Formats: sequence, C-alpha cells, structure tokens
Amino acid sequence: MYAVGVECSRCGRTYSPDALLTVCGECGGALLFRYDLARFADEFSLKDAERREDTFWKFIELLPLSSPKSVISLGEPYTPLLKLPEDFSKPFRNLYVKDDGRLPTGTFKARGMSVAVSKLKELGVKRVAIPSAGNAAAALSAYGMKAGIEVYAFMPRDVPENILKECAFLGAKVYLVDGLINDAAAIVGRLSKKYSWFDVSTNKQPYRFEGYKAMAFELTEQFHWDPPDLIFFPTGGGEGVIGLWKGFKELTELGWVDKTPRLVVVQSSGCAPFVEAYKRGETEIKEPWENAETIAAGLRVPKPYASYLTLKAVEETSGMAVAVDDEEILSSMKSLFRLGIYACPEAAATLAALNKVYEEGELDGDEKTLLYLTGNAMKYFDILEMEKRVLPILDRNVDSLPDH
Repeated sequence: MYAVGVECSRCGRTYSPDALLTVCGECGGALLFRYDLARFADEFSLKDAERREDTFWKFIELLPLSSPKSVISLGEPYTPLLKLPEDFSKPFRNLYVKDDGRLPTGTFKARGMSVAVSKLKELGVKRVAIPSAGNAAAALSAYGMKAGIEVYAFMPRDVPENILKECAFLGAKVYLVDGLINDAAAIVGRLSKKYSWFDVSTNKQPYRFEGYKAMAFELTEQFHWDPPDLIFFPTGGGEGVIGLWKGFKELTELGWVDKTPRLVVVQSSGCAPFVEAYKRGETEIKEPWENAETIAAGLRVPKPYASYLTLKAVEETSGMAVAVDDEEILSSMKSLFRLGIYACPEAAATLAALNKVYEEGELDGDEKTLLYLTGNAMKYFDILEMEKRVLPILDRNVDSLPDH
C-alpha cells in the first residue's frame, strides 16, 4: 500500500499511518492521509484500472489499509451514473445524477464506514460509538456487525423510525438524545473514557474521508476521465465535500485529470451554517445554527466539526453554498420519483439547488453538471404525507371503477 503519513489539515503536524488516530493532538484539526502518489503513478496506470472489477475497492492501494485482507465489505458496487432526459432537464443540456442510494444500507455513508471499520478492525478496535442524524449510524451498524465490532449509536429522538429499526436490528446499542446531533456528539465525547469506545464522529478521525475520496475516482472514471464542471452535494457535516475535494487533488497530482469540478454545498434553509459562513466570507463556522429544523435529517448539523475544511474545498474549487427550503425539497423528491429515481430528501435538495442557482443567473445550461444523490428515499416515505382515506376502497365484487 502507499500511505506514507497522516497530516493535520490545520497545523501540519504529522502522524504514523499505522497509529489509531482521532484529531490532531496539538490543535484539534482534522487529520488527512497522505500517499506516495508519484510511486503509485509509476507502478499503476489507467490501463491497469480497466482490468479491474468496477467496485468501491478498485483503487484500494490509495486507501489506508495495510492489506487487502483487511477489507470489510458488503458488496459495494460502482453506483449508477445517469444522464437525465432533456425533456426533464431543460434548460440543462448536460445534467447527470449519481445514485449512491444503491449502496449497502441505501446511503453514501457506506463508503466512509466501509473504510473506517476495515481500518479500525485492522487496528484491533473492539467498540465504536457515533453521534448521527441517522444514516451514518445505520452504515456503521451494518459494517460493525460484519466486522464483529460493538456499535453504540446516539441519535436525536426524532430521527426517522425506519433508520432506528435498521440500527437496532443490525445489533447496535441505540440511544435517543433529547436534542440534536451536536448534543449526541457531546455525550459520545464525554463518556468515551468510561466506556472505552472509539469515536467515529464526522471529521473527528481520518478514516471516513478516505471512503468519500473514492467518489472522485469512481465518478471521474465513469465520465471517461473528464469530470463534470460542477457537483452539487448535499451537506450536513461536510465530510462528503471534503472527500471529493481530497480525491480530486490526488487525481490531479497523479496526472489523471486536468480540472477539478466546482463543488456546490447544498443545505436546507432550516439549518444552513455553511451557507451563512460562505455568504459572509468566513473561513469557519463560528456559532451553531439556532433552532435547526428540516425534513432532511442528514442536513441538520448546527455546527459541524472542522468546518474550515469544507469551506476551504468550496473556495479552492470556486464553488458556492446554496440553501433551499423543505417545500422545494419535497417538490424535487416528487419530480425525481417521476423518473423512477428514489432520492432521499437530502439528495433531492440538489435538484432544488440547481434550479435556484440557475434562476439567479449563476449557472450556464451547457455546463456538465452532476447532482450527487446520497441516499435512497425508501427510508423516508413517512415524511410524504398522504391521507389514506382519500383512496377509493373497492368492494371485492366491483364491476366498474369510481372516479379517482
């Protein structure tokens, strides 16, 4: 493998890639793996990639594992890249979606957790804990079960019921918190020594970023090594955007691409701390978002850890940050349903944001644009209200249908 070190993204302090790591011991900054990309480029070519199976683990040499034998997998495929039909996508002539709802547990969180759990198992970790808005806990529960690692999941009490069931049935010890994900994170940190668990919180360890980094490699290969001009990505804690940014930096250093997409952070207007920081030209979120509320549970993160990295990714790629309201999100979910695309609320927010950015004159309809769909709607049907009594009930001997 090619990992040569782990570096603090804030102060630059370095650590061994074989140590069990959380955040920087000097400044609390988020840690990022570094690789000998020059040696990898000499020893591995795009023709070598063509001979490999299209799975999440295709570029395993650039993941932080010491051996392929360490992989904990639930069968992660390349997820579909779909060009949307012109009659739907007008005025956009090059509009694509990437559907990570096809991954194990129906969410892109499987990417980060597959790598994190694989590495933690390799390092001998027996117990982990996570504060989560839902899907990260579900993915950790699934991979933890496969690896034989004990999982403690702490979630807001109003998390979607289907996700609670998923975590519980996968064997996690689930605790509901009377508060938001930040309150759950405080509990995980406060009880860490008492219960001897490893904290897998968003951006508080370097392993999950590496799983999200693989998104850049995968989608770029699907675009025949000519990545899109823009990527709209739904953002709560920011690790997905950080992973994409890191992946494209590595692709550029390898000489496999000559451009990086503009990264567009998409949030809900009910919890939009990145959007506010972006508008103010700030490099970090200073205060938590007050009274955070949205139907897109994964976007409800009032004060993400290491927010400076996400904002740096937006700045370095000449991206932007956009907020849309819940009504726009629901409308976009229904629009995507009509194409047979089951996008969760967080994912559907990307379509709403695309339309908003275009209406504001900040987007060219000819640009190659990707909406990154981070999860499947099947977990969220409870938020789509419908009165069952409005549907006709038929007698078993009916010989004609009433108006409907």
